[in-house]
Amino acid sequence: MNTDATSPVTSATEATAPPTGVRRRWLYAVLILAFLFVLMPFLFWQSTWFGKPLTDAQIAKYFADTAHPRKAQHALSQISDRMASPDPAVREAAKRWYPQMVAMAGSSQDELRVTAAWVMGQDNTRPEFHQALRRMLADANPMVERNAALSLVRFQDTSGHDIIVQMMQPYALQAPSAGKLSQRLKVGDIVNPGTMVGRIEQGSEQTEVRSKAPGTIEHWLAADGSAITPGQPLLQLSPSPEVAWEALRALFMIGTRDDIPVIDAYMRSAANLPPSVFKQASLTRDSIRARNP
Repeated sequence: MNTDATSPVTSATEATAPPTGVRRRWLYAVLILAFLFVLMPFLFWQSTWFGKPLTDAQIAKYFADTAHPRKAQHALSQISDRMASPDPAVREAAKRWYPQMVAMAGSSQDELRVTAAWVMGQDNTRPEFHQALRRMLADANPMVERNAALSLVRFQDTSGHDIIVQMMQPYALQAPSAGKLSQRLKVGDIVNPGTMVGRIEQGSEQTEVRSKAPGTIEHWLAADGSAITPGQPLLQLSPSPEVAWEALRALFMIGTRDDIPVIDAYMRSAANLPPSVFKQASLTRDSIRARNP
């Protein structure tokens, strides 16, 4: 009589179980994969976060790295922090980078001009900043124009007033080329600068259509699949709450009575606005009326 009743089962288990070395390698692979799932988002966040302090040597290196404009953006952001420092010595030391900031205002990279236009508004005593910002009011990128107009308010310069008022109104995104339109997003979708909203196909070539401003798609002005010409309006964006809030803050200082209907129209048309926007709208209207009795 066979008394080893469990031996067939034991033998089958031993036959199918992976060797110890294989199990260990699988464990290491799983641990490495889990580590990468944590590491990769951290590295991405670190590469896109501008709060990491930089030394003067790193700032100089980042400005010289023309192949990676985000590094120069990081450097500009760090200089902005120094310009706003409560320590006079830190603010004074930041001035060594002012020539680079003016140079960035003429960069071929949109993101650098956008950031430079904002940072130059931190020091309204510099005539070279004032002159550069006025030139940027005619920039092809709407975000450069907007940041320049907002920064000029700090110089008590109202030359960007009309651009600031337009920030409260719908923005029409134009076609970059000719071809057949292929829509990617729908009405109600929220976009940011750089968001791809569709493509334009011309034979075997495709051109991506990316938004140049933040907002919400109100409606498409061109039908999906229709033939498009360069510069043709494709869709209309309503202003984002953040953009409206910045415009309202500026109009608090330089707004006129003619701006009140624009403010009221935006507040009526926008839905689910943060309380801060409603509060700023009220403060801005009161300020305009007080200055223009």
